[in-house]
Amino acid sequence: MRLLKNLRSALKRVFDRIGNDRLKKNLLQAIPFWIASLLTGLIAVLYNRLFVYAEKGTSYIVLYHIEWLFFLTPACFLLSWWLVVKFAPFAGGSGIPQVMASIELSTPKDIHKVDKLLNIRIIFIKILSSLIMVFGGGVIGREGPTIQIAGSVFRKVHTWLPKWWPAISKKNMIMTGAAAGLAAAFNTPLGGIVFAVEELTKTHINYFKTAIFTAVIIAGLTAQGFLGPYLYLGYPDVSNASSYLFFAVLLVAVITGLTGSAMAKFILLLLRWKKTFKSSIQYVFYILCSAFIVVLLACFLDQSILGSGKGLMTHLLFTNEKYSSWHTAGVRVIGIVLCFTTGASGGVFAPSLSAGAAIGSTLSGWLHLSSSSSNIIILAGMAGFLTGVTRSPFTSAILVLEMTDRHNLIFHLMVATMVASIVSFVIDRHSLYDRLKLSYIHDLDHQKLSPEPIEEEDSGAAKRDPP
Repeated sequence: MRLLKNLRSALKRVFDRIGNDRLKKNLLQAIPFWIASLLTGLIAVLYNRLFVYAEKGTSYIVLYHIEWLFFLTPACFLLSWWLVVKFAPFAGGSGIPQVMASIELSTPKDIHKVDKLLNIRIIFIKILSSLIMVFGGGVIGREGPTIQIAGSVFRKVHTWLPKWWPAISKKNMIMTGAAAGLAAAFNTPLGGIVFAVEELTKTHINYFKTAIFTAVIIAGLTAQGFLGPYLYLGYPDVSNASSYLFFAVLLVAVITGLTGSAMAKFILLLLRWKKTFKSSIQYVFYILCSAFIVVLLACFLDQSILGSGKGLMTHLLFTNEKYSSWHTAGVRVIGIVLCFTTGASGGVFAPSLSAGAAIGSTLSGWLHLSSSSSNIIILAGMAGFLTGVTRSPFTSAILVLEMTDRHNLIFHLMVATMVASIVSFVIDRHSLYDRLKLSYIHDLDHQKLSPEPIEEEDSGAAKRDPP
């Protein structure tokens, strides 16, 4: 803490010597975003590598000692849930609804609630819980958790600002953090920007466009500096993007939009039912049942139920085995529902993409499509299913586009996501994230909150928002 104060004093002396007041203010306001973006990129890289190691550990067990899952999976599910309940109750689940709730609560009277959703403890528990969960075969992703982690980093950097620092909007800081987190997680800078605009913000982008652009660039470049300029899914063959395929794209969009939104609706019903539980024994029993169902499906039906699903997507896109069985998509959806509702940390972005890929693969087999045509339908299914869950068609299309660098598919993906978004309203008018955001806000409003924030702000700048 003394080192931090000395650094603040040194910075103040340096900036006091800058004569141009406007330049000084702009530079001071930009520095927190740069620092937070750099930290976000570094954490995202570390998290990514640990997540990959955890999934490799699961693959090794499945290959050589699959029977171990009957003991490993329940133990990991329980430990992952216990860490969240014991140390950070708001670290469970995806992380995106928590960030959305934080943005809505970023007002002086509610800022202590934001500190329960975004803090340093959240970062550690989010990473640890999700790693244990995926090592046990959990059907979760790291992308949603990365967004909450990034929001926590940006929020904490905001609280470190001294009193003399120019005021920076808490809301814009958190939104920028979320965009930087998504960009670093998927290596999709445009997706991060579109996600912030479409999913998170109710403010005109003109008020924070510079901050969000620079944050996404810095976080993305930091991740690329360690991981290289990788594509999340590589370069699938989509050479046969003929116009007649639009009919198949429309079909897969309708199916995935309805399936994604139905899955989200069922998740919400299960979470609402779980709130009626009266004791911890009921939660433990539910988690154990979920774990055993996942293991049984993996051992006796389809091993692709395990993990985030990135392996399944790459297998379908880059091998000659284009046509998956109908039950592959079914077990993926069941796995997402069971694992997400345990209460442990883990997102649904990558699992949803894999479920959509499986549906697109199955439909390609039914239609007897060629290899390149199947890839197009698989990618459209990915974008459509994610849209059914998130109701963010532009974000879904741009994410899949950037993951594969296949710009000739922009119209196919946009058609798929727009159709999926429209048909999703048949199931529910709101997305999974919107519903969960309201649930978090409700929980914060009705629990006994301490008069002081979890992380006490030590500066006046953090308590002031610009007009």
